Amino acid sequence: MLDTIRTDLILGQSTVSHVLAVPIEKVDISRWLFTLSEGEYQRCAPSEHITAGSTTTDDGRPVSINVEIVDNYLLIQHFVGEITEKLHCKVRSLSDVITPEGRSRVLVIWEISMKEIGDGHSKYTNTITAHPTEAFLDSIKELGITFEQIAQTIQTGLAGHNSRETPLFAESIARAARANN
Repeated sequence: MLDTIRTDLILGQSTVSHVLAVPIEKVDISRWLFTLSEGEYQRCAPSEHITAGSTTTDDGRPVSINVEIVDNYLLIQHFVGEITEKLHCKVRSLSDVITPEGRSRVLVIWEISMKEIGDGHSKYTNTITAHPTEAFLDSIKELGITFEQIAQTIQTGLAGHNSRETPLFAESIARAARANN
């Protein structure tokens, strides 16, 4: 089973928060995520976010489709909603990863939440966690790369990407909240 996910191993994990001047009662991050336009997605990481769209699974769960570059990795993600609440959204994707060395898959878990911090302000938190599949581990082994080496590379790229996109995602959510009065 090459798509066996190794949740006991973490390729990278990053959490970044951003404070917004928006009242919590106006926020609906799940609606924002699953109606995010392609242009707005691209504005949230201009040189890294390529395209986005949304659909549903056969059983009706929402899906956010994102194509982005993180470090030197092209990721094609199909984030299926597990938790889709107004102030908390958790999605996961068995994502295609394309590099000059080949193609593989990793599990990416994306969790976003919003908390009221008072005085009309809210704190947005964006957490991304990546786990390898057996196929991914086999592919790096064939290249002579250790798990520790690839995890360090991915962690650095993921943390940088998250630090760039989180404030822009937060401001996008704030704009959507203000528009929804």
